[in-house]
Amino acid sequence: MTDPLRQLLPLLEIRWSRVARAVALGTLTLVCAIGLAAAAAWLVARASQMPPVLVLSVATVGVRAFGTGRAFFRYLERLASHDVALRGMAALRANLYERIARGGADVVALRRGDLLARVGSDVDDVGDVVVRAMIPAAVAVVAGLGSVLLVGVFLPAAGLVLLACLLLTGVVSPWLASRASASVELRGAAARGEVAARTLELLEDGQQLRVGGLLADRRAGLRAAEARLAAATDDGARVAGVSAGIEAGAQTLAVLGCLLLGVPAALAGDLAATELAVVVLTPLAVFEVTAALPAAAVQLRRSRAAARRLLELLSPADGASAPAPEARPVRPGTSGHLVLTGVGAGWGGPAGATVVSGVDLDVRPGSVVALAGASGVGKTTLLLTAAGLLAPTAGEVDGHGLFVAEDGHVFGTTVLENLRVARADVDEAEACDALAAVGLGDWLDGLPDGLATVLGTGGSDVSGGERRRLLVARALLAPHRVLLVDEPAEHLDARTADALVETLATIARTTGRSVVLASHRLAPLGTADEVLLLGHHGTNETGAPAHVLARGTHADLLRDVPDYRWAAGQELAPA
Repeated sequence: MTDPLRQLLPLLEIRWSRVARAVALGTLTLVCAIGLAAAAAWLVARASQMPPVLVLSVATVGVRAFGTGRAFFRYLERLASHDVALRGMAALRANLYERIARGGADVVALRRGDLLARVGSDVDDVGDVVVRAMIPAAVAVVAGLGSVLLVGVFLPAAGLVLLACLLLTGVVSPWLASRASASVELRGAAARGEVAARTLELLEDGQQLRVGGLLADRRAGLRAAEARLAAATDDGARVAGVSAGIEAGAQTLAVLGCLLLGVPAALAGDLAATELAVVVLTPLAVFEVTAALPAAAVQLRRSRAAARRLLELLSPADGASAPAPEARPVRPGTSGHLVLTGVGAGWGGPAGATVVSGVDLDVRPGSVVALAGASGVGKTTLLLTAAGLLAPTAGEVDGHGLFVAEDGHVFGTTVLENLRVARADVDEAEACDALAAVGLGDWLDGLPDGLATVLGTGGSDVSGGERRRLLVARALLAPHRVLLVDEPAEHLDARTADALVETLATIARTTGRSVVLASHRLAPLGTADEVLLLGHHGTNETGAPAHVLARGTHADLLRDVPDYRWAAGQELAPA
């Protein structure tokens, strides 16, 4: 199986010259640390022999230079490595958003909190693989070999001992840490996503959950998810403790080994006393080279798990870049012509459960088609499939449109910038016309700063009806030729709702755009060219998908379908 990190690395747009600079600066940092230890050891040993002061002057200056250089190069290395990481995260996030915007990512089936965790912490984890795994590993190899060479020059046997201990802490310890953290990172990533999803649900839907008596259950679920995350974190801490123990043991072995080999060599006259001090004390600094490697191995595991989650977001569940063989492709189109042939719609792609089946639809430019049916019958799912946001479970979608969600996001910025989400070059005149078209002209006139009025995050300071019409106005300004509008009448009184549907129909016919709308309200559907009534009648199979019960104009369905006629009559009955 292809390494998910290898698949995502191109999206980081890493400039390897920047990585090389960070590695060079990291190596210089460790060279200064090792040089400081070696120079200080030589200085102490030589000073004990009470030579002339001038003999010690070079070593004294060297100690100062190495001490200053260590801090200086560490600062530069941090700047360089974090520059690489932050640029990579920004590029990955931008590429991820671009693919989501093009419909090349399966985001609809995710809870919003899980999606937030993926485009947030998962992207950060993938970007951290450079600064916390790749660069430390490269620095460790270069500086470690240099240290072995330094000690080996004085005493080759001591150099071999140091090499063996470095391999123990630089290879075995990271390997053990990686093995131990395998399940920890998987559980931690899943727990972080669940905590984010549950937290966002409580923040956004707390009042509804309280009314429905579900708040205590959701809070208990959040506490359980937090407990799982804490347990995964504690397990990771134990792994770090074991790795630290191995490192300390290897460092002790290196010092003792060099001492046991160096003392006989010094007594035999093969090694000067000052050189013995360098051979014995240098390993104390050398193991700074491998100190970051267990954490680097854990980070590599964490980054690989995050990359796998992002690939699941960008492609089908198996991580492949192409759709599964049984899936029929969704072919984009910009002509305003949308064709559904034998389409089945459901969650989870071709392998998922179908909620609506056997839908044939031909939406031509300038036409209006309505989807009607009971709540939960699958109207929204069918619209999402027509928009290319969900892969069809059967059949083929030719063309796609802009899906206008019932709960689309209103950003905490000005009215004008909220409308520019649809198209960046929308001017004030276009914005005013779009708002007037959906019946928000008086609302706009009443705002303190007009189009420059800042709205609260999530549309907290606009009513449900105003929010709904603002989202429709945004859709009207988009360049898409097909609009797929989910419940345009939601949160609106009957008269305003009917007027909004009539406005959409008028715009479609005058501009050559096409509109497909899902509506639980039937009265305004007389403006539609065709109405598809979805339902489950005619099948006795439990859990069977809905299908098209009847189709035709609003007048045809009123005449021929008793249930449709009854539902429409209830809308006209006095309250």
